[in-house]
Amino acid sequence: METSELLRKVRKIEIKTKGLSKHLFSGEYHSTFKGRGMSFSEVRNYFPGDDVRNIDWNVTARTNEPYIKIFEEERELTVMLLIDVSRSSLFGTTQQMKNEFVTEVSAVLAFSAIQNNDKVGVIFFSDQVEKFIPPKKGKQHILRIIRELIDFEPQGKGTDLGVALQYFNNIIKKRSITFILSDFLTEGFENPLKIAAKRHDIIGLRIYDPKDEQIPNVGLIHMLDAETGKKLWIDTSNKKIREQYKNHNENLISNFKTTFSKAGKDVVSICTDDSYEKALLGFFKGRR
Repeated sequence: METSELLRKVRKIEIKTKGLSKHLFSGEYHSTFKGRGMSFSEVRNYFPGDDVRNIDWNVTARTNEPYIKIFEEERELTVMLLIDVSRSSLFGTTQQMKNEFVTEVSAVLAFSAIQNNDKVGVIFFSDQVEKFIPPKKGKQHILRIIRELIDFEPQGKGTDLGVALQYFNNIIKKRSITFILSDFLTEGFENPLKIAAKRHDIIGLRIYDPKDEQIPNVGLIHMLDAETGKKLWIDTSNKKIREQYKNHNENLISNFKTTFSKAGKDVVSICTDDSYEKALLGFFKGRR
């Protein structure tokens, strides 16, 4: 993509998403996540009514008097975006491709974070880790992320969230607020998610196209599998084929929801022909 066109697209997304972040999401973001990150500050004597779960047993044993730990809100959080850039993200039957939709959602989340003085980092993944952008603050950092999202060319074709989560677990040691943006038409990520869930606050954002869930009955069509590159003829008038496609994707989506539920983590599903503003705002308010 030519530099001038890229800059024009970045500017367009910045204007739209920065405004949304400022007017709609920054307050909700703050209410949702600030206070969830708590760091140890000091100890003091225990008083009746204090939460016994905060008793510092080491100090209590040394002094023979009960002491409790005092925590304070972390002034700075780290927000991580794990973004699926596989070939299936190029699919779209509405006004926007999934990757364009994901770019806007990512920009809204990133601008919401930096307006609260938080760091933002990104991991792009397909069936491999494509790129890691370490967490940083500032508008220029967010604009770099947007540029990468618009112009990034992945090496891999498939999707392997498990690989991305393993990399994430190894490289991000400090607790983070982590949004995973994908259509989640993949499996095999249960164990890495379980490990990540013990340290991080993880939210699965399923971005999907209406036609991800079922094939319309339009007769014989020539289809390209975005993740394998294979071309094949599909008879969509065959009810059995349509049912197989629908059942396969429903199983993947059910696995996604069940896996996140077992890990104690939230999920949000957003269709590309719906309003992501409404979906995200509803999520933030529901989490207070």
